[in-house]
Amino acid sequence: MITINKNRKIISSLSAQVPRPVPDAPHDGGAGCPLRDVLDRVGDKWSVLVVVLLGNGRLRFSDLRRSVEGISQRMLTHTLRQLERDGLVERTVYPSVPVRVEYELTALGRTLIEPLEALAHWAESHRSVILSARAAYDSRDGV
Repeated sequence: MITINKNRKIISSLSAQVPRPVPDAPHDGGAGCPLRDVLDRVGDKWSVLVVVLLGNGRLRFSDLRRSVEGISQRMLTHTLRQLERDGLVERTVYPSVPVRVEYELTALGRTLIEPLEALAHWAESHRSVILSARAAYDSRDGV
């Protein structure tokens, strides 16, 4: 279970499973925080979309690009390289003309599907409440 203490710091009761930072590393949730390092990858919008799409099976680069609305070729390439670097995606190159490249989730990458589906379900279930809260906030502050 993950909770947030009164100082807005993340506390995990699964601390035995979370790697401890090196003694001199910052503990303020900054760039040296091990949890933030992983969440930066799996929580960015393009990575989430790519992982969800690959959860349905292997896809070619061009299929991914057509499926992820608004992503540039450069950003998709960068996202796929980072996911591959983190061991979440496997890239397979087939020697053909033109070269065919396919991507699929690794076993580790497939472990993200359930939490992402839960997050998507939560977002869908609470969307109207969140939109109402935004409207109330915006009208209160004259935004």
